[in-house]
Amino acid sequence: MRIEFKIASKSYSVDLSKPLDISIPLMFDGEQPNTYGVPRATAQVYEDENFIGDTRRGGSCNFEEYKLIPHCNGTHTECVGHISLERISIGSVLRDDFIPVSLVTVNPVSARETTDSYIPTKNDDDTLITAKSLSAALSQTSKEFLTGLILRTLPNDRSKLSRNYLEHPPPYFSVEAMQYLVELGVQHLLVDMPSVDRAFDEGKLTAHHIFWNVPYESHDVDRNHCSPNTITEMIFVSEELEDGSYLLNLQIPNFVADAAPGRPLIYAVETG
Repeated sequence: MRIEFKIASKSYSVDLSKPLDISIPLMFDGEQPNTYGVPRATAQVYEDENFIGDTRRGGSCNFEEYKLIPHCNGTHTECVGHISLERISIGSVLRDDFIPVSLVTVNPVSARETTDSYIPTKNDDDTLITAKSLSAALSQTSKEFLTGLILRTLPNDRSKLSRNYLEHPPPYFSVEAMQYLVELGVQHLLVDMPSVDRAFDEGKLTAHHIFWNVPYESHDVDRNHCSPNTITEMIFVSEELEDGSYLLNLQIPNFVADAAPGRPLIYAVETG
């Protein structure tokens, strides 16, 4: 199926039969990415005195209990409820079905090589996504496709599908970089890191606060007037996908929680 749509009087089309999946499959019985060293996601056969949920053991069907921490075990989408006192759910915030987005590739910069800042103070061995690197990557991007932004960081390889981020500290966004994205009007940010903030940042979550327009060190959010922005973390964008314009379908289960596992699908955009 092909659909046509218009943005600012320009016509575009996508082929819905050719989705490009940029999520990381959650392998309950295999390798998984992990951050903060939390327990791995698991699946366990349900059984009681009268039932066993495993056809290999004589059960009538497969029937399992799944245990996971969405923020740490794989691709997930989160909302401002992640940092608020109010329990705001991702399902109540995410309303867009198809989102015009841009995919760009960025090379993180050593903290020693940039004047960009962070709260708390950046460490010399940190690597950052800077405002300058984002500006360069987005120089040829159409403004019509900046409702969402997909960020692929270099180096990019398949180890991101099962990386232990305690052993391999990821880059994070500088204050200036996140302010730049807010100024551009980006509402949906997708990254191939486990967080837009530094992993151990004294609990500041500075970049999250900027993106969701919540004052530093505050958790006061009005659920009726909160940011509609979403952050999707721990995606994987293969080298085969070119930087450019796409249409995003951000799929999540209807969890009444601040975050949920995600399966972002993107579609290559054709003009005319």
